[in-house]
Amino acid sequence: MGELIVIRHGQTEWSLSGRHAGRTDVPLTDAGEAAARALAPRLARHRLAHVFSSPLSRAMRTAELAGLNGVKPDPDLLEWDYGGYEGLTAEQIRASRPGWDLWRDGVVPGDADHLGEDLAQVAARTDAVLDRIRPLLSDGDVAVVAHGHLARVLTARWLGLDASASRLLGHPHPGTLGFLAIEDGQPFLSAWNVP
Repeated sequence: MGELIVIRHGQTEWSLSGRHAGRTDVPLTDAGEAAARALAPRLARHRLAHVFSSPLSRAMRTAELAGLNGVKPDPDLLEWDYGGYEGLTAEQIRASRPGWDLWRDGVVPGDADHLGEDLAQVAARTDAVLDRIRPLLSDGDVAVVAHGHLARVLTARWLGLDASASRLLGHPHPGTLGFLAIEDGQPFLSAWNVP
C-alpha cells in the first residue's frame, strides 16, 4: 500500500504577505520556484503511481519544477474559495470582524469569480479526492499538489476527523510535503511540513 504525499505549492507573493489566495492565480516567487525544485530529490525516492494537482498555475508549476510527470489537474484540489475575503490578510478581515477565525466563522460571499465556500463544501471536495485516490494506493504512492488550507482539510478527512479538526494541524509552509499512510488498517499522519 502506497502513501499519499501532500505537496503544498511553493511560495507566492500572497503567501509571503499572508493574503488569502483562493482562486486568484498568483504565480510562484523566485524563492517558491527554488523550493519546488528542492523537492525533486526527495520525491524521486518514491515510486509515484499517480500525480494530481490543483489546476492553478502555482500548483502546476510546483509539480513541474519538482520533476513530477503525468500530472492530472483536478479542480477538487483548488484552494478554499475565500469569497469576499480573497486577497485580504487575517488582520485586515479582523479589522472589520473582530475575533474572526476562518475555521469557525468561514467567509462572506464575494463577486462572481469568488462566490465563497463553507467548510462543509471544502470537505466534500476533499472527500471526493480521497474516494478517487484510496483505490490507487494499491499501485504505489500518490502525490497531490495543492494549497495550505485545502491540504489541512484533506489531511483531517484522511484521518477520519471532522473537517473542523483541520485547525489542529499547523499550516503547511509553501514548498513542503506531508505524508499520509495506513498502518494496521488505520490512517495516520507519518510526517508534516517536510521541506
